Amino acid sequence: MVTSSHEAMHRIFHEDAGIFARTFRRLGLPFSDPVAVSLLPTDVTELKPLERRLDTLLQIDCADGQSYLLAIEAQSRKDPDKGASWAYYLAFLQAKYRKPPVLLVTCQDEKTARWAKGPFHFGISHWRSLTVRPLVLGPHNVPVITDKEAAAKDIPLAVFSAITHGEHPQADMMLEALASALKTVDESTASIFRELTELGLGSSPAAHIWKDLMAVDLSFFRSETSEKLRDEGRAEGRDEGRVEGRVEGRVEGRVESGRESLLLLLTTRGLLDDAIRSRVTACGDPDLLGTWFQRALTAETAEQIFTGDDEPTG
Repeated sequence: MVTSSHEAMHRIFHEDAGIFARTFRRLGLPFSDPVAVSLLPTDVTELKPLERRLDTLLQIDCADGQSYLLAIEAQSRKDPDKGASWAYYLAFLQAKYRKPPVLLVTCQDEKTARWAKGPFHFGISHWRSLTVRPLVLGPHNVPVITDKEAAAKDIPLAVFSAITHGEHPQADMMLEALASALKTVDESTASIFRELTELGLGSSPAAHIWKDLMAVDLSFFRSETSEKLRDEGRAEGRDEGRVEGRVEGRVEGRVESGRESLLLLLTTRGLLDDAIRSRVTACGDPDLLGTWFQRALTAETAEQIFTGDDEPTG
């Protein structure tokens, strides 16, 4: 079963494939930063009715003219059949693209990561015809980033570090550093990495820490417009001396912020059209907007977000 954390562990490389090179340079392996990255089809199926798919496949082009394929697999547990599958993938990619393939396996627990390093040998005992040696990133070698400045300098790596170390004793410090770093970038960029972090943490205890940080520290997206509306609402309540004014100001601010957050997320995920935009902007219930936002993080279609809800209008 493919989980949200599985998806995040390889999709993070869609946002910044350079994490691969930067991390392995820290480990003493001389990979160059890419100057161009191409997302390739992950289907490695032959004509026979046996479907095989990688998690992510990238073509990495470097400044020195070298080019190679980076095949990324997210692995959550030991699998005795994986070594043979990885051998097939590498041979197939070499034959199809005529470029050297590199296999990267990402793991969220150290036991699986150390198993995934292999090497996996194929052949008879006194003559090994084929050996697979994956590169592995996991809790045993991915840096723990708890410093806010370090997180801000390399947000993609900070996200990957946080979801790799979801069960680390310093997970709360890592997530606080990441939350602070996300305030330094534009909302569109921040929304992508917020979503990847939430997906990557899955149902771990750290996921609850992250949700609390997003709700308390960031309110998902505190734009200037929504902050202004909240301030106006509070000022109106004070001027008129009515509790109702203060409450109305807070609710209106939550509604506006919720609408902006949801519309931005739907746009990022390619689920927004005119009808959905009208539905979101017509909703005046901040709690329902929050429910829709949570569903939109993982929904594959817009129908999965809105089915069965009768929302009040603003």
